[in-house]
Amino acid sequence: MQLFSLDEAVTEVRRLLPVLDEIVALRAQAAELAAAASGGPPTALGGLAELKAAQARLDELLAQVQDTGAQLKGLAPLLVDFPSELDGTDVLLCWLEGDRALGWYHRVDLGFAGRRPLP
Repeated sequence: MQLFSLDEAVTEVRRLLPVLDEIVALRAQAAELAAAASGGPPTALGGLAELKAAQARLDELLAQVQDTGAQLKGLAPLLVDFPSELDGTDVLLCWLEGDRALGWYHRVDLGFAGRRPLP
């Protein structure tokens, strides 16, 4: 497992922000297209072909995130963790949908419930 320094993770989040933003937008489009495809109200976004294209693009984007060594922990809301170490303790530097920078962490054993601001 790759460990990120704080600086490396901050840089990676900055680089990934456009990808993360696209994931959030595509996730919403895919949800609307899926609802229409399963008998819900029609959408101006298209039909089954557009749904399959959105799902394929989402897969590509999610792979880009994971290829960095980051851990995808959730899709809705989008949650990405970067394995790291702070003061000798194993932690996950934690980015949550809506964040514009990396500012949180939690101990590995505490999970999201133990999320705290970075010192």
